Amino acid sequence: MFGLFVRFTCKDQASAEAYDKLVAETIEAIKTNEPGTLVYASHLVDGEPLQRIFYELYEDKAAFEAHEAASHTRRYLDQRGQYLASTEVDRLILQAGKGTGG
Repeated sequence: MFGLFVRFTCKDQASAEAYDKLVAETIEAIKTNEPGTLVYASHLVDGEPLQRIFYELYEDKAAFEAHEAASHTRRYLDQRGQYLASTEVDRLILQAGKGTGG
């Protein structure tokens, strides 16, 4: 299993709204086209209106690479920069969990 925890900070409220639309479109395509993506969740951060958290779990590294190569992900990656002030990415190695096979 392979995972990511990503914190995004949007530039301003208008950017956050446009970013959320881009994310929603991307997640719909992920739901339909990525069987190896086990969890792909976007979260708002309580008290931080410009921050977004992604939690992503993939069957394995190959499923992550397929996700990264997908046209909907490429579109997201190409467009997200105009809305974001910063991005922080943590790559996760599953230690133990419920519902994760670990």
